[in-house]
Amino acid sequence: MTSLSPSKFLGIPESFSTHGGRVDHLIDVVHWLMIALFIGWTLFFLFCLLRFRQGANPKASYHGVRNHVSSHLEIGIVILEAVLLLGFAFPLWKERTDTWEIVQQQDPVRVRVIGYQYGWTYHYPGEDGKFGRIDHRLKTSNIDPGIDLDDPNAHDDFIASVLKIPVGRPAILNITSNDVIHGYAIVPMRIQQDAIPGREIPMWFTPNEEMETSVVCAQLCGEGHANMMGNMEVVSASAYNEWAKQQSESMLKANTPEKVALR
Repeated sequence: MTSLSPSKFLGIPESFSTHGGRVDHLIDVVHWLMIALFIGWTLFFLFCLLRFRQGANPKASYHGVRNHVSSHLEIGIVILEAVLLLGFAFPLWKERTDTWEIVQQQDPVRVRVIGYQYGWTYHYPGEDGKFGRIDHRLKTSNIDPGIDLDDPNAHDDFIASVLKIPVGRPAILNITSNDVIHGYAIVPMRIQQDAIPGREIPMWFTPNEEMETSVVCAQLCGEGHANMMGNMEVVSASAYNEWAKQQSESMLKANTPEKVALR
């Protein structure tokens, strides 16, 4: 089917998530529908050029079409498009929303993704798996997630400039922003979510191969929007666990109650 995929022909990157194939299928359906409409309307346009050329119709007719065939055709095409698009889109949308309850029971990796002009910050919950309390009054810059170290759950939380997650394990990313509306998009994972100030919106996926890729901003957010790119690494489970443990233990040592009290 790859050879018959318009999206592959037009250069869409390979999919690296478990749900990506179904998204690609929907994209291909839309492309085939657009190709069919393009061919159909082009043939109709050429027919009109030939049928109503000046040589065959030296005298203009000001009465126009006297039947409703064209109106019925237009209505029929609209209905057909709606049935085809919604018939594929609704099941995919339902499947994605219904998996929210399931994915939370599969020991997912959880990460807070904070957008700012013009980059991304990643807040991990540490070894205890619990995010520390966030206090926006503690932020020193748009890069700062505002972690409240008076909360014991925050002592092992750590920050990263790169999104690192393990292969084959569901990931839940809570997307938010520290300034304006951004759009967090990982094209090879076929996933995207708006980053809205004051809100945390979850998005979830499961990477199925180790790889490195870029994440981009999908919402016009200012003059540096085009350069708002980040990095994502999908690594083995052992490599991720070792990295996360080291990061968490380092922050736990730095955030002992005595050191926190001195700040």
